[in-house]
Amino acid sequence: MFELKKSIWTTFKEYALTTIGMLCYVLGWSVFLLPNNLIAGGVSGICAIIYYALGLPMGYTYFFINLVLLLIGFRVMGKGFGGKTVYAIVITSVMLNVIPPLIPETISQALAVSNGKMLCTIIGGVMTGVGIGMSISQGGSSGGTDIIALIVARYRNVSPGRLILLMDVVIILSSMLFPSYYVGTETVIPFAEKLATAIYGLILITVNGYSIDLFLSGTKQSVQVFIFSKKYAEIADAVTLNMGRGVTWIRAEGWYTKSESDILMILARKTDLNILLRYVKSIDPEAFLSVSNVMGVYGLGFDKLKGGADRKEKRHSAAHE
Repeated sequence: MFELKKSIWTTFKEYALTTIGMLCYVLGWSVFLLPNNLIAGGVSGICAIIYYALGLPMGYTYFFINLVLLLIGFRVMGKGFGGKTVYAIVITSVMLNVIPPLIPETISQALAVSNGKMLCTIIGGVMTGVGIGMSISQGGSSGGTDIIALIVARYRNVSPGRLILLMDVVIILSSMLFPSYYVGTETVIPFAEKLATAIYGLILITVNGYSIDLFLSGTKQSVQVFIFSKKYAEIADAVTLNMGRGVTWIRAEGWYTKSESDILMILARKTDLNILLRYVKSIDPEAFLSVSNVMGVYGLGFDKLKGGADRKEKRHSAAHE
């Protein structure tokens, strides 16, 4: 059986993209959210609440709170998930402690404080959402509620961004129950401003969740691949056995040459396309391929077909029970 070995370059690329995603996430916090005393959801939101109340750097609380959730995610999602997520959590924790003090006050003032909390809420939400989405797309997570979202999404057809949004609302609203101080001062934030901050926080997690879904929407797109190759049998075995995707074998005849040929038709996720192309190239570098995007694929291994007919069938079954 043909097996495609994961190259060092592929592994390096996955961890590099995870690093870039987490850097984007931390910069969103360091430049736009923390200088405005803004609150977000998830573990980072809890860490921000503790930071505003006690002055404890977010990196420490971020790391320790994630340990429990990480153990759960490691057990459910497997070693690959655990390894990348451990890396993401560690590097994010380090950057949350190192990067905020390195941001000059003039930059924070010019980019964040002087532009108002609404603009910073939107920019910070987009940056943190893209960072989380980039990490998830590489098979990892930034930790916290992302781990819960990935576990649930593994067994249910739910949007990760929407699930994170629902969990984060409680954390945002709970920020009004704890005392907060302006960053770098001992001045207590009045309740009215904390209420406004909570409202900004709800806007923030909405933007964050939408950004995650927008980034990950590309991973839900599917492609249709036609492969013309004399080694079609080896390619079909590699795809079905190693990738878990179905393959359709089509017997065809060239109109001009009048010679018979064998064609493989494969429907796969867009994220699986690079792996599929690597299989084909490794088995038959001379293969001819045609790749096209498809509007939607429903059924086993793809999206679940939903609609009125499905609900009608359920009502019909319930009526006969």
